[in-house]
Amino acid sequence: MALDAESFDLLLSTVQRFVRERLMPAENHLEEHDEVPADLIEDMKEMGLFGLTIPEAYGGIGLSVSQEVQVNYELGQTAPAFRSVFGTNIGIGSQGILMDGTPEQKARYLPRVASGELVMSFALTEPDAGTDAAALKTRAEREGDHYVLNGTKRFITNAPRAGAFTLMARTGGPGAGGVSAFIVPADTPGLTLGKTDKKMGQRGTKTCDVILENARVPAANIIGGEPGQGFKTAMKVLDRGRLNISAVACGMAARVLAESARYAHDRKQFGKPIGEFQLVAAMLADSQAELLAGWSLVQAVAQRFDGKPAEVSDPDISMRVSCAKLFATEMLGRVADRGVQVHGGAGYINEYPVERFYRDARLLRLYEGTSQVQQLIIGRELLRTA
Repeated sequence: MALDAESFDLLLSTVQRFVRERLMPAENHLEEHDEVPADLIEDMKEMGLFGLTIPEAYGGIGLSVSQEVQVNYELGQTAPAFRSVFGTNIGIGSQGILMDGTPEQKARYLPRVASGELVMSFALTEPDAGTDAAALKTRAEREGDHYVLNGTKRFITNAPRAGAFTLMARTGGPGAGGVSAFIVPADTPGLTLGKTDKKMGQRGTKTCDVILENARVPAANIIGGEPGQGFKTAMKVLDRGRLNISAVACGMAARVLAESARYAHDRKQFGKPIGEFQLVAAMLADSQAELLAGWSLVQAVAQRFDGKPAEVSDPDISMRVSCAKLFATEMLGRVADRGVQVHGGAGYINEYPVERFYRDARLLRLYEGTSQVQQLIIGRELLRTA
């Protein structure tokens, strides 16, 4: 699945222009009001951004992973909240259906996802099950042709906007084999939302708890129609999601570096631009080198990802994805820190973009698997193949 080269080049240039001319100028509004303007969301729908990864057969654009990371690199150069509006639709929210869903599930949900009519979120994390996802406690008990769900999901991105959730619940015994993936409509009786989380950064993104109290879901809503496969689905979904987080991290680093280089060029001390002082130039140089290394790694892993069937889980690919996420997100943290340092006191003031990106960047080392989880995945695969 991939868009032809000519069409993709046109799409990429359109996204670049949209980021530069529409999204960047709206960053101050976003920061002040904690909300993405409705007109921008409508523009995103018209551009097809809600269906970037959905196949053309279901009304989407059908990007390959290599193409998707390039788009996410561009989107990473503005406030993360803009991409977050549709990020779960093209990523973890819908990919489980796309990879493992039945033909009926794909036909029912994917066209509405691609158009933006239906926003989907991914509900895996719980108050006592984050990194240890296989320990989730949300239960799904079979009653006739329905399952009754009880439990709480935490930090669920786009939950306040979602029309449905790809939600993991325990249908069997302990461990990964007892987990099933469900499609749960947001208007299901017994499903309620907690208050919207107040976060360190990423203004405009919406996360909250999803609470299930005797929520009844048809058995036909198990993704793939077979219980016990949910953890495998989640891990495949997260592989692609982590790679795209890596691309976003590189885009954010590129924006921070551009802001820092511009400031170092314009800001004068002791009669000359501060960028001419070697210690400032060295910070810029380190950021440039690390950014190029991270972006090269992300693109190489994306190409390898495209070389395998989407529905197949490959430990070697998972290890490489973890390498990309570990390096790219940790790299972003260093670039953002240097960006503030180059700006001096101005870097600690909210009116400068680097201050916001410094706060926004911190989350990327946590969600969709912390840096420590990526280290464990890498180490486990190295020992397995030793």
